[in-house]
Amino acid sequence: MQIYQRLTPIHAPQGSAVALGYFDGVHCGHRAVLGAAVECARAGGLTAAAFTFELPASSTLKGGRILSLPQKHARVASLGIEEYQEAPFDEFRALTPEDFVQKVLVDCFNAKQLFCGDNFTFGARAAGNVERLRELCAPLGIGVHIVPMAQYGGQTVSSTRIRAALEEGRLDDANAMLGTPYAIDWPVVHGKGIGSGKLGTPTLNQNYPAAALQPCAGVYLTRIYLDGQWRPAATGIGKRPTVDSSENAAVTCETFVPDFSGNVYGQQPVLEFHKYFCPVRKFNSMDELAALIHHAADESKAYFAALNGAK
Repeated sequence: MQIYQRLTPIHAPQGSAVALGYFDGVHCGHRAVLGAAVECARAGGLTAAAFTFELPASSTLKGGRILSLPQKHARVASLGIEEYQEAPFDEFRALTPEDFVQKVLVDCFNAKQLFCGDNFTFGARAAGNVERLRELCAPLGIGVHIVPMAQYGGQTVSSTRIRAALEEGRLDDANAMLGTPYAIDWPVVHGKGIGSGKLGTPTLNQNYPAAALQPCAGVYLTRIYLDGQWRPAATGIGKRPTVDSSENAAVTCETFVPDFSGNVYGQQPVLEFHKYFCPVRKFNSMDELAALIHHAADESKAYFAALNGAK
């Protein structure tokens, strides 16, 4: 997948089928829009393309980021998108709806077919909606296709609902709406050595950057991709009241990978969250904390063994 990080003409000599949206999380609804564009492109000899945008790291317009940019790119590419434009929001936020259609969809994409959800807006101050998009594109011979919104639990799937589910510890709901397990790929950093030094459970620390959505504090059954293979693991997110009870204690994300030893500092392994196991709590001793970590790791190994056995 070719990625463009500014407004510029993409490679689409026969024209393109373009998926439009922010695609935060690349959830089930987003996948339907992107997949429809890919299917249309393949059937009509067009280039499968997507137009989205990148917000400043400090922006709260869309809420905490569900995925890192590399994750977002990988998930979009896996759906078959060939040309992907992710311009800074400020490059086009002031365009009128008319200018957006001409300068972005026509000049950059040579668009022939467009795909979006029924809540898509565009142009300065979100002045354009799907009806306006149809009006502007019809004279240009550009088809506009509204993809039905994905549903879960009787309601429309949205990034807002996914954020709420993650923040409330409803991982099953979040993963169902995402269509694939929630995952992070933050760099592994040095911790305080408590896991290896006092608990006998060395951990990998992948702490959340400020702009990222942080899930509910707790212990999770996870798996992590290390040395070319997936390994069952147990991950704790939150403050560590057993080892640091101060009010300003740091929030950490620490993963214990049983039967693994190796130096992965600076690497960015993918860590998938599969089950919420239990809340974080203060233990009376380090031994009790170590026992919980080992118990969670054993549960993770059993969970993935059963999952693999069912395939």
